[in-house]
Amino acid sequence: MQQYLPLAQIIVSVLLVVLILLQQRGTALGSAFGQGGGFYATRRGIQKKILWLTIVCGVLFILLAILNLIF
Repeated sequence: MQQYLPLAQIIVSVLLVVLILLQQRGTALGSAFGQGGGFYATRRGIQKKILWLTIVCGVLFILLAILNLIF
């Protein structure tokens, strides 16, 4: 088990980075230059799924880090 925890943590970390990069950037700075948009935008469809997958991967990464410290 000690061999597989770091490998699983590396895989989850790469997946977490990819999911963070896939998320759409906000328009808060664009509205400062007159491009419209607002402070609040609802996430729909694939954006919502990517957000939840990012949260799940983040929690899984933290759990794997704690398990790696214990074992």
